[in-house]
Amino acid sequence: MATPAKHDSAKVEAIAGHLEEILKLLGEDPSREGLLKTPVRAAKALLDITAGYHADPLATARKAIFDHDGSKMVIVKDIEFYSTCEHHILPFFGTVSVGYLPKGKILGLSKLARVVDAFARRLQVQERLTGQITRLIDEALPNDGVIVWCRAQHLCMKARGVEKQESVTTTLDYTGRFETDAALRNEFLSQIMR
Repeated sequence: MATPAKHDSAKVEAIAGHLEEILKLLGEDPSREGLLKTPVRAAKALLDITAGYHADPLATARKAIFDHDGSKMVIVKDIEFYSTCEHHILPFFGTVSVGYLPKGKILGLSKLARVVDAFARRLQVQERLTGQITRLIDEALPNDGVIVWCRAQHLCMKARGVEKQESVTTTLDYTGRFETDAALRNEFLSQIMR
């Protein structure tokens, strides 16, 4: 998802038309030099940041599952993501760390990042994002447990409303042995906090 797809010109034009009207409602003049191409650029940006609607994260994950009999726990730490708050259409961004207990199979490391992107590049809330990643990995891969930790900053809290600049939100979701074994959860958390 790192490289933007070709944009459907009809969609770009339709969205750009609406954005031009929004600029007018905000009190701007869309015909001034600095804004002449803004509606089209913003329309393409909106399509890029919501590209996850056109991704199939389960199919993506299933493209890279390999036999493996080792590893008590696999952890991929600090997968960066950028998402858009569905309540205010403002960015939130941060990192996701994923851990799982393999059961004879492992997942290609880059696929974990692609799964994160597929869910993050939608109108989203952090709590749901964390759960969707957890459930997808649990479904895609034989395992004894999956754990996902997400840490993000939300511009809807920083740039408007309460305007709390230092606020950070953390969410955690898990399945399998992580649900019943606090020591296992703590092992994961200690590894990602290093």
